[in-house]
Amino acid sequence: MLEGILSIIKDIALQPALILGLISFIGLVALRKPGHLILQGTLGPILGYIMLGAGASIIVANLAPLTALIEAGFNIKGVVPNNEAVVAVAQETLGLSTMLILVLGYVFNLLIAKFTKYKYIFLTGHHSFFMACLFSAVLSALGFSGVSLVVLGGFFLGSWSAISPAIGQRITNDVTDNGGIAMGHFGSIGYYIAGLIADKVGNKENATEDINIPESLGFLRDTTISTAIIMLIFYLIPTIAAGGEFASTLSNGMNPYIFAILSALQFAIGVNIVYSGVRMIVRDLVPAFQGISEKIIKDSVPAVDCAVFFTFAQNAVVIGFISSFIAGVISLFIMGAIGWVLIIPGLVPHFFCGGTAGVYASKKGGVRGCIIGSFVNGLIISFLPAMLLPVLGNLGFANTTFGDADFALLGIIVGKVGSSANEIGVYALACITLLALIIPSFIKTKSNVLNNQ
Repeated sequence: MLEGILSIIKDIALQPALILGLISFIGLVALRKPGHLILQGTLGPILGYIMLGAGASIIVANLAPLTALIEAGFNIKGVVPNNEAVVAVAQETLGLSTMLILVLGYVFNLLIAKFTKYKYIFLTGHHSFFMACLFSAVLSALGFSGVSLVVLGGFFLGSWSAISPAIGQRITNDVTDNGGIAMGHFGSIGYYIAGLIADKVGNKENATEDINIPESLGFLRDTTISTAIIMLIFYLIPTIAAGGEFASTLSNGMNPYIFAILSALQFAIGVNIVYSGVRMIVRDLVPAFQGISEKIIKDSVPAVDCAVFFTFAQNAVVIGFISSFIAGVISLFIMGAIGWVLIIPGLVPHFFCGGTAGVYASKKGGVRGCIIGSFVNGLIISFLPAMLLPVLGNLGFANTTFGDADFALLGIIVGKVGSSANEIGVYALACITLLALIIPSFIKTKSNVLNNQ
């Protein structure tokens, strides 16, 4: 009976579309909106997120063969960071603890938003699930089990769900022009660092969105067209390098070069669908969230998926992706030279995380800041996953690792503290986290929301 209820809760928690719709519904009811507006405002975010997910699925599906082509074409063997792969392995042994940590993490996040200055409610359900899996794996490896495992994991998950948006909210406000949303994605550390570096080395006056394009190339201002052209280059070069015979094994009998061209164009369509879904989410969710912010959890802010930020600087997404990927390639050679396990640049994290880093860096440092900031993000999501490998390797995950910055950073911190100071060290880390949540409540700031000034 209990497992059945938990299974239903898990299924709902893993569907961000339903979470967004529920949040929107609660907010609109709290604002006492008429029925037809409640229906519209509830379905809007649900349909928008489903559209976003459909676009993301097209992107991921068309990146998978590209990764294989790069490996074969350039004779690269190593580990490809992939959140889903780690979770798939972990679920075989850590399924129940992961699910309980996920549920408790949501509870802690809401309590923290209600009673502290960390008013951020994390709405990206699949990333919460990935982080629950990480904590379940790392804490299990350190000897925790039962109640202590679930409570500690849930507390760390709920805390970081509130803290990570707060750390960079000032930059997020700049990116969104005070749009009333926060970053709800566990690649956040890379985005914030990219923005900070871009602020120091870039020139925001030379914006990526104002790139001067000659009239004859005016069609490149269409993001879908420019993305398609860039991805055609990305697909055709590895296809040529891998050779037609190998490429044919990925194309299901289709001419490999036609397959590469269609994959590039489908990728561009996926990006366009993501943008359309994002616009639906923002249009309906932000106004509806005012009801929760005013009536239920005062001053609360929704923390949403990284792709939601793509529309704020669409040129920067492409520049950020390319810069981050180039950093990943350079990191690959550095790791080979120093004898580390090779981390093959994962095109999914470099697109989503690199693109988001580009948006943040562009807003703070223009074109130059976007290139440099995104490049640094690429280094971060290459070297941190490599450093996380030994922690996960103890659990039999030696052939895969998490691909986004926050997963790797928190896994390394908790793993290193636990291995050097045993269980006492992890409890001490939990106490430090608790103090970090409580202390700001006793400090007078301009806003009741931490870093939302």
